[in-house]
Amino acid sequence: MSKKVAVVTGANKGIGLAIVKGLCKAGFKGDILLTARNEKLGQEAIAGLQAEGCKNVIFHQLDICNQGSSLKLKKFLEEKYGGLDVLVNNAGMAFKNSATEPFGEQAEVTMRTNFWGTLWVCHALLPILRPNARVVNVSSFVSKKSIDQCNPELQAKFRNKDLSEEELCLLMGEFVHAAQTGDHTAQGWPNTAYGTTKIGVTVLSKIQARVFSETRPGDGILLNACCPGMVRTDMAGQNASKSPEEGAETPVYLAMLPEGAKEPHGQLVWDKTVQEW
Repeated sequence: MSKKVAVVTGANKGIGLAIVKGLCKAGFKGDILLTARNEKLGQEAIAGLQAEGCKNVIFHQLDICNQGSSLKLKKFLEEKYGGLDVLVNNAGMAFKNSATEPFGEQAEVTMRTNFWGTLWVCHALLPILRPNARVVNVSSFVSKKSIDQCNPELQAKFRNKDLSEEELCLLMGEFVHAAQTGDHTAQGWPNTAYGTTKIGVTVLSKIQARVFSETRPGDGILLNACCPGMVRTDMAGQNASKSPEEGAETPVYLAMLPEGAKEPHGQLVWDKTVQEW
């Protein structure tokens, strides 16, 4: 029996680091791979965790915007562990409200990380999930707020239970193009790049969960999107209501759902509660 392994992306600080720590404290039996773009920052985070008693953490470099980087991680996991048991797609970004970059540029850059980066990691790692694996895509309550700001036609598309991954990708591309031409609000999109990318992450999670239910029905894999809440990080600022440890509670809960659990699956979850979509 190969040793269990968990992967957390964007984990050298903030919520990602708190998720790694949370998995360790929740008694995850196996290795926890803390991944980040920057090796130095990643190794510093590992040293801090080990000083706190988290001995089963290992650093692995991962730039989610580089498909080759995800494939390198896949090869490492296959060779060392023979598969993957927990994946937490936490890496993400947002421009500050004070950002001066044109909205079209903000849309493209945010989409590349939050949606495409998450998708590329999934394309590399979902095929090597073992039975009873857990996948958590960190989304946001802003996705719910943003879908409600879309026009009825877009809302219907995003809520269509038969929407394919390819169709979702086309919609995300349409948003970026509309943002770059300044037509996004006229075309019924919300005026938020971050919120729209997180619509993508939530809907992607629903599609991926449906595909697992169809293609690996007996394997007990559970996949969900979650919202950590407003957390005191570089992204949300220091006035947010939750600490990183509090923000990590729902992702850790979903990652540690016990073997044999049937739900939640394909849901948006925050404060450990399934949300209407």
